[in-house]
Amino acid sequence: MFQLPEYREPDFTEERFRAAPDVAWERVTIRGVAPENYHSTSMYPEYFKIDGKWVLARESRMDASVVIGDGGEVPAVENRNLEVGDRVVLGRTEHGEEGIYLHSTGFEDPGEGGSDQFVCRQGRSRETSYARDYDRLFELLNYEREHGNILWVMGPAFSFDADARRAMQAMVEHGYVDGLMAGNALATHDLEGAMFHTALGQDIYTQKSHPNGHYHHLDVINRVRRSGSIAQFIEEYQIDNGIMYSCVKSQVPFVLTGSIRDDGPLPEVIGDAYEGQGAIRAMVKKATTVICLATMLHTIATGNMTPSYRVQEDGTVRPVFLYTVDADEFVVNKLLDRGSLAATTIVTNVQDFIMIVAKGLKLM
Repeated sequence: MFQLPEYREPDFTEERFRAAPDVAWERVTIRGVAPENYHSTSMYPEYFKIDGKWVLARESRMDASVVIGDGGEVPAVENRNLEVGDRVVLGRTEHGEEGIYLHSTGFEDPGEGGSDQFVCRQGRSRETSYARDYDRLFELLNYEREHGNILWVMGPAFSFDADARRAMQAMVEHGYVDGLMAGNALATHDLEGAMFHTALGQDIYTQKSHPNGHYHHLDVINRVRRSGSIAQFIEEYQIDNGIMYSCVKSQVPFVLTGSIRDDGPLPEVIGDAYEGQGAIRAMVKKATTVICLATMLHTIATGNMTPSYRVQEDGTVRPVFLYTVDADEFVVNKLLDRGSLAATTIVTNVQDFIMIVAKGLKLM
């Protein structure tokens, strides 16, 4: 039976917290420019002393400033989004001496482990045993389907394999996907697979190249652009399979962000990098489990936007789980120092990963 780790807030009755000063702040004078000595946030829960009371930032991310709202709330705001007049928290220490406290051990059981919060900083490789990780993931996904929000961050590798596309479609249709983030390539080649049974002109099962197959993804992009949207293309061309098809059919929201090398792109692809980042952040804010698959750029970007905790509507604090899966050990180990609870890394190709997950959940 899956149980969320219990959150233990700091004991603010301790003298060090009672004696701590209110946090210092300074107003923004130039839009998008933080005052000197601004405090930059982390992925961990952070508290700020305001009018004698320690206040938790309900939503956070790495590398943002903290603004004190009129009601005493403390949202994390990217520096580029700061407005003139915003009251920005100042301070570079995090143990209470400047009215700022970073709480990195809130989900740790005080009866377990040692004092080193980064004991998990160890490489994981293809030789690592992942059996326990998969079992925990199955339990987590079943829990989150009923109680949370599961966000998938996907590279195009899925669309190159018939079984992987089928497995991911099953995940969507059985309620294990609450949001999808990807680039132009994942959507393009997934729709190519639906229309031509190819990806970049190669059959997604046999891997045999089709004559003039290199035109297939370009033809798909052109037809989607003529239709005006992915959903309209699916309807007009009677598409009945694949990841994008299942998202549209099941009304699962998706964000597609572009890159400088994109063909087309598809109509829904966001070409402006900062507009795309904003759309990703909006989706991350809802997520309680994030699974990043075979996309280094999206994985690192999403990891930077994802806090280790979420404050729920009833005020309770729960962990946010982050998984990163890639065949490249460098990519997955980039996020290991987030902490063992918040990040689980698996070194494998994502086609095998999603098949194991779908079978473990008894979807295939």
